[in-house]
Amino acid sequence: MINKAKPNAIKRYLDNLKDFPRNFRQSFIRHDKATSDRARSQRILSNLFLHIHSAKVHRFSLKPLFTLGLGICAASAFFILLVTGVLLMVYYKPSVALAYDSVKDIQFVVPSGRFIRNLHRWATYVMLISVFAHMARVFYTAAYKHGRSFNWLVGLVLLAFTLMLSFTGYLLPWDQLAYWATTIGSNIAGSFTELTDAIGITRFLDIGGFMKILLLGSEEIGQDALTRFYWLHVMVLPAGFVVVLGVHFWRIRKDGGMSRPETIREEELKRIPTSELSETVFKNAPPGKTYGLMGLVKGSSAAVGRGPEHTMPSWPTLFTAELAVFVATLAIVCGLAFFFDAPLKEMANPAVPENPAKAPWYFLGLQELVSYSAFMGGVGIPTIVLLGLGLIPYLDREEQEIGRWFDNRTGRRLTFFSFLFAVAVVVGMLVLTVSTGWLREWFGAIPQIVITLVNPGTILVVVFMVWSFFCMKKYQSTRLAAISLFTCFLVAYIILTYFGTYHRGPNWDFYWLKSQWPVH
Repeated sequence: MINKAKPNAIKRYLDNLKDFPRNFRQSFIRHDKATSDRARSQRILSNLFLHIHSAKVHRFSLKPLFTLGLGICAASAFFILLVTGVLLMVYYKPSVALAYDSVKDIQFVVPSGRFIRNLHRWATYVMLISVFAHMARVFYTAAYKHGRSFNWLVGLVLLAFTLMLSFTGYLLPWDQLAYWATTIGSNIAGSFTELTDAIGITRFLDIGGFMKILLLGSEEIGQDALTRFYWLHVMVLPAGFVVVLGVHFWRIRKDGGMSRPETIREEELKRIPTSELSETVFKNAPPGKTYGLMGLVKGSSAAVGRGPEHTMPSWPTLFTAELAVFVATLAIVCGLAFFFDAPLKEMANPAVPENPAKAPWYFLGLQELVSYSAFMGGVGIPTIVLLGLGLIPYLDREEQEIGRWFDNRTGRRLTFFSFLFAVAVVVGMLVLTVSTGWLREWFGAIPQIVITLVNPGTILVVVFMVWSFFCMKKYQSTRLAAISLFTCFLVAYIILTYFGTYHRGPNWDFYWLKSQWPVH
């Protein structure tokens, strides 16, 4: 009896070992090997982490030059930031007395610490640039239309989260660069005081002072500010970002997937990657057969249920494309981290100010405007821009095809002319202010309220709005007017950021080259 049972037990063991791959898939992945479109769809629908994608994706959405992979690039950079941030937290000490030394230990003592810190810094910059570029791509392809206006607002919230994440992390090294850059940033947050001073109500209503104390926890940057920035950076903002990012992905699904044109020519689908199985289905589909039972199921959005023509299972083609973007993003960040070190200057010293004291590079455009008027540069113009971006889907109600870069030839031509117009206006304004100054240099006794409201920043806003109204009247199109205005503000932001980065030196004076800075 015992001898006969042993072979049976061994046989059962070998049979179970043979069936292990299938049992594993059924227990954890909960589907068999993907041998059909249905099985590929089930692979996504039965997996929590893959379910943020729709079961099928339109082939046009896989065109590399359509989305440029910018959204996935930003999400990939955020994932790199999460991983490297957790590793840095192991050694970082959020204390005024210990923070700088802990960062020095990470930089010079901890094995691979320098590389991890470099990865974190450069992934931040890649994420910022990707988010800005992704917003521009969505705008120029009119992807905020056809029921997608809410997701455009969600994207603006993600942009705000991205800027706050980067800003709060800037102070943590507690070196001179971080301390004085944060000082400039906090002064921008408190710039409302200029307006209340000009109208004489600061002693009754100091909004700027309240905003600054709310941000720093005190009048000056110290332990309270470091503690607040640390917990915002490592807990509150990342958690909020993940929640809003989940809403963003969910709305993409509910709105019918990534934006695409209603009508797509056959030649536009050539050279787009697809699985062999789906390609066979396309070629062998019977004439006139376009909708299956599942293709007739519609959601609450008008964008859902257009039919399965030229669609394919998201697994594996879409995931392969996303993995390729992630690998490319990781390669870029690793390359930058290998060749360029994250800056680390002397320990923060409130008694020795940096000159020039500059905000983080993504706020240098604002700092340039703040140098003319603290309120308009720090509060007024950013508020106007954010409100304008948020209202775009509700002011631009024209019925049109989405998913086309710049809409048509007229849109492309207008974008080019708006680019040239913005370059001429912004550069001309900078030349004027550098050469002759502004109203304070012209009229010494001019009231401060005039300086606050009439400055190069407000002049640029007015000129750009006039250009937008001109374009709307000429082309009879709110969409083209929005394109012209968006292009002008985008160009102005880039030029002002460049100008503040490379041409502003000590005392915020203009210099062609850094080598021309005075030597003290």
